Amino acid sequence: MASRPRSTTDPALIAEVHAVYDEVAARPVERDCQRRTECCQFLLTGRVPHLTRGEAVVAAKAIRASGRTSLPKRNDGACPMLDAAGRCMIYSARPFGCRTHFCAAAGGPYARREVLDLIRRLEHIDHQLGGDGPHPLPTALRLAGIE
Repeated sequence: MASRPRSTTDPALIAEVHAVYDEVAARPVERDCQRRTECCQFLLTGRVPHLTRGEAVVAAKAIRASGRTSLPKRNDGACPMLDAAGRCMIYSARPFGCRTHFCAAAGGPYARREVLDLIRRLEHIDHQLGGDGPHPLPTALRLAGIE
């Protein structure tokens, strides 16, 4: 018998997503993120981070904590979480894909083997929340209630 999904407000699951983020930050993988936002230019990089349900919930909470209930509509192909000055509105709560720098400007992507255990933890949280796997950032945020 399948277990019932846990609530997206479950503090233990939200804490587990943050613990994954803390752990990736503590890994000795050399990166050089200068917050220049090249990685955030999805049209330029041709890549969009994919978020699990837990990550989307953490991002949505951070967006709401900033006083927003929606994101600006962008026509330039940049991440919708960039503010008017071009900075990430939720940098401390940014998704795993943003933390593992999928773009070359910050050192290129982490090797999957370096973070596979953390990916599996995020997938486990996703399953516990009744998620169906990662979704592209805009879709994941919409599913978490942010338009």
